[in-house]
Formats: sequence, structure tokens, C-alpha cells
Amino acid sequence: MYLTSRELALVSDIFALLADHAMPEDVLRFEVGRRLLDLLQADFLASYVWDDTLGRFDRRVSINMSDDNLREYEQHFQFNDPIAPRLQPLRTAVRVTDVVPHEELVRTEIYNDFLRRDGLHWGMNLFVWAGEQNIGDLRIWRGEHRENFSDRELALFELVRPAFTAALVRSRAAPLPAADHNGAPADPDSVNGALSLLTPREREVVALVAEGLLDKEIAQRLGISYTTVRTHLDRSFHKLGVSNRSRLARLLRR
Repeated sequence: MYLTSRELALVSDIFALLADHAMPEDVLRFEVGRRLLDLLQADFLASYVWDDTLGRFDRRVSINMSDDNLREYEQHFQFNDPIAPRLQPLRTAVRVTDVVPHEELVRTEIYNDFLRRDGLHWGMNLFVWAGEQNIGDLRIWRGEHRENFSDRELALFELVRPAFTAALVRSRAAPLPAADHNGAPADPDSVNGALSLLTPREREVVALVAEGLLDKEIAQRLGISYTTVRTHLDRSFHKLGVSNRSRLARLLRR
């Protein structure tokens, strides 16, 4: 497959990331997803891990999607989803429209009351399997103003799959760092090390969150968009190993 210089640089970056055996799996899904949005010129990411015991998707990471909308998915729509059950058994990257015709999708509840709320229109999903276990997924979407994913973009997504699968398997086998009962790293050195992974802008956003500012207030203070604030905050959550603002604040007070 011929790659342009831009594609080659982005694919090389993804493979370099996937070679890092020390990365926690939630961070890995987020960072690979972030890079794939760039490679595939897409707009939105959601990623989950299937929990066989609970019979549900869990451990969400996301980019450019609202927390409230995703909570609706987790509490209701995933149990009334015409898309995932058709895609989950497949072991390759798949366009949503190859499995659910778009004229059928736009008539469904999940499209009109979930996907459309965040502007998701064209989707391409990858459900990753290790043997008979579904160990994670990447759900990448474009907005209505964009075109559907091409065969070439589908092939680029599939190109990443084997290395992404191997990296997820390694991450799952790695021991987790010690954590306190609030889910924050117990070792201050670990906290400082995690903070050092943040970009300068991410540290600015995190500091303002710790002050109690809301996302819209942070956007106004820094002169950036609400969506950019959410992206920086989502990245920071996963780099720091926390899942919400209150845990982030407790972590920074250590």
C-alpha cells in the first residue's frame, strides 16, 4: 500500500507508540485513537472494553464527545444498539455503512437521540479480539458535513489493527500501579512523573480545573474552544490515571 509522506509520518508515530510496552491500556486506546483521528481525518472517538461478566461496554475513553451523551449511551443506548452487535463479532476494521445501510441507520433511535446529538454521521469501527475475548474497540466518526470513509481509509485503519491488538494484550498483562481508595496513584513520585507527561496547555487546563472552573470558563480564560478544552482534559485524565474532576483535584492536592 502506497503511503503519502503525511500518512507515513502519522503511521510511523502510531507504530512507535504501540511499541511502548509500559503504557496502560486505557491511555493506549486514547493515544492511538487520537492519532487515528489525525490519520483518517475524522472528528470523534469513543472506545470501550467489553465486560463479559456484566454484559456491557465499560471503561470509556473519548474525544470530542459530550460526557452527558456518552452516559446516555452507557445507561441505555448500548442495550438498544443496532450497530455494535453486528460489528463486534467481526475482527477487522469496518465501515458502519457496510453493515448497517445509512438509510436504515438514520431512522433508528440511537442515531437520532445519541449519535446526532454530538454530530456523528459516518462511522468506522474496530473491535479488537485476543482469541475469544473482545479486549477493546475504537469507534471513529465524522460529522454530517464530511464524506463517508473511503476504501483507502478503511485499509489504513486495518493496517494498524495487528500492532494495536498486540499492544493491548501486552498492556493487559502488565501490572497496574498501586492506587489509593480514590483511584489516584499512591506514590507521589508517580504523580509527579505523570504530571510531567502533560503538555504545557494540558497543565494550564488541569490547574484551572483544580481551581473549580467549568469547561466553558476555562475556554474563555485561555481563549480556546470548548471542544479543545475537552480534548486537553480527556488527555490529562488518561495520562494521570483519573476518571473525573474530583479525583483530579484530589491528586493535585497531594
